[in-house]
Amino acid sequence: MSDRMPKIDTSKLKQVELDFMKHIEQQNLERVQKLKRIRRNNIITGCLLGVGVLSIYGYTMYAVRQESFLDDFDEPAKTVEHN
Repeated sequence: MSDRMPKIDTSKLKQVELDFMKHIEQQNLERVQKLKRIRRNNIITGCLLGVGVLSIYGYTMYAVRQESFLDDFDEPAKTVEHN
């Protein structure tokens, strides 16, 4: 069983019907172009957000490696217990 519709003999259609078919086809093409534009913009937005997140993560890792305030503390002296 085929999923396609059977072909229509356009010679039997009136000019008004042909014009209507062309109009609907044009509207469908415009809808498809709009959806493609929206998809492209969504992909660009997603990529920009991903780059922003990765750059913040990278900067955080870099900043944590640069911190040295914990290196200034002396190690506490060990206590020895005698019984």
